[in-house]
Amino acid sequence: MPPRPALPDAAAHLVELRRLALAFPGAEERLSHGRVTFRARLIFAVFSGMTKATPGAPVRQYPDSMLVKADPAERTALSQDPRFYLPAYYGPEGWLGLDLAAAPVDWQEVAELLDMSYREVAGPRLVARLDAEGSPAARFPPR
Repeated sequence: MPPRPALPDAAAHLVELRRLALAFPGAEERLSHGRVTFRARLIFAVFSGMTKATPGAPVRQYPDSMLVKADPAERTALSQDPRFYLPAYYGPEGWLGLDLAAAPVDWQEVAELLDMSYREVAGPRLVARLDAEGSPAARFPPR
């Protein structure tokens, strides 16, 4: 029997993103508008995104990406990294997209970005639980 083909990067990235995101207290996965979202009270991560069209640039799809709500203190620095983009609809609310296909994925960085986003939206009780239990960014080393 021939060997099974490897999962496409986007599918493999979603599997790993799911593993990390669902390790946060109260996290659940839901489909919303055709995209996989991770929530803990509110959405803290979205798999897949796109940019908004501007007069000088068309819509650009990022099917292998992750959207997170950025801490305002980190947003400027993150937006200087070429792997990040301003996602349509979410961007004006403080979200950034990370193009997972742009470079080899640093899963520790992804876990830290998920932690940041979770803390922005989860609410005080869940954040207190996260602090008490420890962040998945520290508890679950990348595979």
